[in-house]
Amino acid sequence: MELSLNHYTQGTRTVLEVGGEVDVYTAPKLREQLVELVSDGHHDIIVDMTKVEFLDSTGLGVLVGGLKRVRSHDGSLALVCDQERILKIFRITGLTKVFPIHDSLSEALQDGE
Repeated sequence: MELSLNHYTQGTRTVLEVGGEVDVYTAPKLREQLVELVSDGHHDIIVDMTKVEFLDSTGLGVLVGGLKRVRSHDGSLALVCDQERILKIFRITGLTKVFPIHDSLSEALQDGE
């Protein structure tokens, strides 16, 4: 499955919708999109992963890299994920302590207010 990326601004935050599979083949596209958003001044980003079907360690690395990038600009990177199989990956790797992870986009948007 292909990776789909779409972003839009919601208030002061940028929502990046990610869909499909985030793996060694598609993760560079996600990295490129995050780098571009930060370069364009989007430092408070919510990555909506509700349509992600698969996530591997390369994808996790890209998200951690994105987090480091926004934090270097005093920004934030939150995740929206409601799929147990994806959440399990974050729990196993201990990244639930690193990323704010929300069940829904509305919850993530409220957290940033």
